[in-house]
Amino acid sequence: MFFLNIALRVFTLMEFVVRQARKHSQQSLAGLYDGNPKRKTARPSAEQMLQAFCGLTLYFLPDSTIFITPINDLQKQILLLMKMPESLYQLNSKLCKT
Repeated sequence: MFFLNIALRVFTLMEFVVRQARKHSQQSLAGLYDGNPKRKTARPSAEQMLQAFCGLTLYFLPDSTIFITPINDLQKQILLLMKMPESLYQLNSKLCKT
């Protein structure tokens, strides 16, 4: 029950931060709907935003290198609205050496 409460608070905080930032920038998010990628929303849900990151893949190659797929424009926009740096999805060279 404790972890569900924390997850609910994180989802609520995500939605609040993005909606506040969107309100100040006067921009809507497009690309969150699978069937209609041009449809825009002014009130994105946390589930929709997290779903946008499902296409990311982290690869561990046999030669001990690590690779992550690059983020797209929608993902960059969500991170910007959440006030999070894009560097979250960049690998640190120290982590790549195993």
